[in-house]
Amino acid sequence: MKRRNLLASAAMGLMLAQGAFAQGMDKVKACFVYVGPIGDGGWTFQHHEGAMAVQEKFGDKVEIQYQESVPEGADAERVLTQMALGGCNIIFTTSFGYMDATNAVAAKFPDVKFEHATGFKREFPNVSTYNARFYEGRAVQGLIAGRMTRTNKIGYIASFPIPEVLAGINAFYVNAKKVNPDVELTVVWAFTWFDPDVEREAAKSLIDAGVDVIAAHTDSTSTLEEAAKTGGAVIGFGQASDMTEFKPSPRVSAIINNWGPYYFRRINELLNGTYAQADSEEGIGSGVVLIGQITEEVPNSVKAEAEALRDAIGAGTTSPFVGPLNKQDGTPWLADGEVAPIGDILGMNFFVEGIEGDIPQ
Repeated sequence: MKRRNLLASAAMGLMLAQGAFAQGMDKVKACFVYVGPIGDGGWTFQHHEGAMAVQEKFGDKVEIQYQESVPEGADAERVLTQMALGGCNIIFTTSFGYMDATNAVAAKFPDVKFEHATGFKREFPNVSTYNARFYEGRAVQGLIAGRMTRTNKIGYIASFPIPEVLAGINAFYVNAKKVNPDVELTVVWAFTWFDPDVEREAAKSLIDAGVDVIAAHTDSTSTLEEAAKTGGAVIGFGQASDMTEFKPSPRVSAIINNWGPYYFRRINELLNGTYAQADSEEGIGSGVVLIGQITEEVPNSVKAEAEALRDAIGAGTTSPFVGPLNKQDGTPWLADGEVAPIGDILGMNFFVEGIEGDIPQ
């Protein structure tokens, strides 16, 4: 009975809040669900930096609440329910694996706004999705990798075989291959977003195989820690955050996820009454994806080439994927000069021609 009364009270409170969203709000309680610890130095760290920037800008108009290291699955649904019952007006769920839990809880709390990062399901009017074109940054990293490798062996530590990750792998390889036709890519699947020990072992295996440039789509700094042990023989990139502690080597550049402006915009829309369901995907051009400083370890000619690619992608005059390109099995994908449609990138489920190995099922 107590639980039934609690849910009824929560529902009544949400009904009363419905008009407030349309008219604007005096104060917003913004809540964040993180897949890793805020000290991971990468993905979660950068989301939390965005949340803290919002707190600083809005002051007492915004209350921030967060929970870190929430497993994807049933635990996420429990946490989201608690947040909705606890008065959160908007909840940001910051990992792909929260997608079903986000929509399930959103169905029960129609007047709470839910924002899911990197997902595609918007099953209810109160669910929005947001993402970043990380693959644009991978293209710049790939160019640097292709130019900098001495062994012609480059590596990639991948988290899970989802379109976002596959697009990054393909963009990295395609743009490395453009500047170095002899380059070979080895992909190691970690099957985790954040596990420093697993990531460390993946990096070791690549280094043992002769790889001398490594990119990673996992959240810890373990890859750069292992690269640092080689005394300059192996270089890598900051992932999600700048990872400045590894400058000037082995970290020669980085993809930085700049979430603050997005969080500011969406929370401000709640405050001023203009909030609406949306699907956002922005990249280098809008500043959501930043390319971290390219250090002096990279020759000036390569730095200039990488910055030119960055600027062209940002301006929309080129793309990480420009044909001719085939799929791994040799079937045509893009004709000469053709640019990949955004739908192909968002739903990517294949490797491009030249990448060895299978995509885990």
